[in-house]
Parts: sequence; C-alpha cells; structure tokens
Amino acid sequence: MIRRALGTYNIDIGPIETLLASYLHDKDYSQIVLIDDEHTEALCRPKLDLDPSLVITIQPGEQHKSIDTCSIIWRQLIEAQIDRHALVINLGGGVIGDMGGFCASTFKRGIDFIQIPTTLLSQVDASVGGKLGVDLNGIKNIVGLFKDPGAVLIDPGFLETLPVAELRSGYAEIVKHGLIADAQLWKETKTYDLSNINWEDIINRSVAVKQKVVEQDPFERNLRKILNFGHTIGHAVETYYLNGPNHLLHGEAIAIGMICESYLSSRMTTLPESVADEIKSDLLAIYERNDLPDLSVDQLMNLMSNDKKNKSGNINFSLIDRIGSCMWDQVCSLDMIKSSFEFYLAK
Repeated sequence: MIRRALGTYNIDIGPIETLLASYLHDKDYSQIVLIDDEHTEALCRPKLDLDPSLVITIQPGEQHKSIDTCSIIWRQLIEAQIDRHALVINLGGGVIGDMGGFCASTFKRGIDFIQIPTTLLSQVDASVGGKLGVDLNGIKNIVGLFKDPGAVLIDPGFLETLPVAELRSGYAEIVKHGLIADAQLWKETKTYDLSNINWEDIINRSVAVKQKVVEQDPFERNLRKILNFGHTIGHAVETYYLNGPNHLLHGEAIAIGMICESYLSSRMTTLPESVADEIKSDLLAIYERNDLPDLSVDQLMNLMSNDKKNKSGNINFSLIDRIGSCMWDQVCSLDMIKSSFEFYLAK
C-alpha cells in the first residue's frame, strides 16, 4: 500500500478490500450509504466486502451530473432516514465523486464521505483535492464547494474494467501534470504503451503533483490554478459537444485544450514555438485529431466567459512557460484564441 497525506485525509493506493477494511476498522458510523452508477454496480461493487444500509445507483454519464439527480439522491437519503453520523461511499468516476461528495456535504449540513475512484481520470484528478460540484445550464461544475473527503482509496485494479478509450481519457490528466510541474513525467508519458504500464507507480507520481499543488493552495487562490492548464478551452469544447453526436470524452477535449493553450503559451510566455509544435505532435500521437465539425468559436467564447477562473470580465488562462512550469491568470485576446484553433486544426 502507498499512503499520501493531504491535509486532513489520506490518499491510499492498493487493493480496495484491504484499504476499505483499514479505513472502517476504527470508525463507528451509524449507517453506510453506497452511491454508484450502473457501470460500477456491475463491475466494481462486487469487489467491496460491504453490506451498506442504502445503495443509490444512478445513470452514468456527465449529462446526469445535475441538480435533478442530486434531488433524487437527497430524497433517497431522507426516505432511508440517514442521519448525520452516517458515511457516504462514492464508488465510481468523476461524476459519482463530484456529485456524491456534493450531496453528502450539503445533506443535513454535511455528513462524512469517502471517495473510491474507479476510472483513471478520477484516480489521478477528480477524487483528489476536495473539489465537488454539479453542472447547471450546460456549464460544467458551476455549482459546488470545497470539502475534503474522509479518505481517497485508489485501487489500480479497477482500471481493468475500463475500455481503452476511457484509459486514454484519464491519461490526459497525467500528461497535464507532467507539462505543468514534472518535466520527467511528461517525457515518460510520451513513450508509454497504455497496455503495458505500472499503473500504481504512474498514478502515485501523478497524484504527487496534484498533492503538492493543493497543499500550497487548497482553495485555488493562486497556484492551484495551474491545474486548469488545457481546461479553459478544453471544458468549453467538451460542453459544446456534450449532448450532440460528436460527443467527446473529457480527456479528448482536454487534449485539444492543451494543444490550443500550448499555442497561446508560445505567444504569451517564454515557451518556444518549437516546443508548442512538439506538444501538439506528441498529443496527436495519443489523441486523434478531431475536425471539430460545426465548431462556432463565438459560442465557445460564450462558454468560456462563464469559466470559474475568470475575473472582471476577462477570460483567464493557465499557460506553461516551459515544460514543467506554469503561470496563471493570463489574459488572451479573442483573435489569439481563434488562432489557437487554427493551430490545432492545421495539418
């Protein structure tokens, strides 16, 4: 088992049976609630040695990360007479972790919860750092709060249940962690074969980057903003295609965002143009170029204008000034943002 301490809680990496038993050993919860989705119900729940008081299973997918689904969860907690001394266990990817944690943190002004992330994306990113929230009016995570879990229990074995596309999606956050804070990690991610990786090691190293940043800036006042590299444009692209036929996975959209924002970095910081070209080439070797059909940059700008990082009407970016180093609160012009998409689409 690997243990990392972050604030008031631990991030443990190892077999889930051992991790969960260890966490519950000295606890005296009145009830245990398990929140999962239809995928983790079948593929992951059987690995838990657990007899919960209540199981809440929701439909999978970002489109269900909403206040409406929260209402369903809250009502079931009320109907089951769950009290303030209960524990909520969130078993799933980022949607379950974000929404389950949000529901637990607001129910009866807050009950304990732990995260058991089952996707690569949630293991290296979404479950770590205490960010919780849901989407509203098509804007990702616009309603939420910061609240630490009781623990994050990461079992790399769950990755065996994922299709390759989902592994590749989560891998984008590992790549991002290398680009913003660990040049050696970035160098290695370019050469990995996703079918042959020591996941425990790479998850631990990726989590270490986020842990170090969050410890210094838990509430995203300054340094933590670097974790948003690739996400200002990436989230807008993801939202733009969320409910259409050209739906993108989170990591696929973030890969587009990282390429575009590498271009912006080469215009706004000391990042050489040659390095932006290298990043583009390396990312396109992992994430196939998307022609972004029917893309409206004006609509994307409208989505970006609602980004939580913005201030005084400016769209703020986190941009890298070299591999392994990142700056935040960088304001780019509309023309420059449009040019970044031309850079991405150019063959």
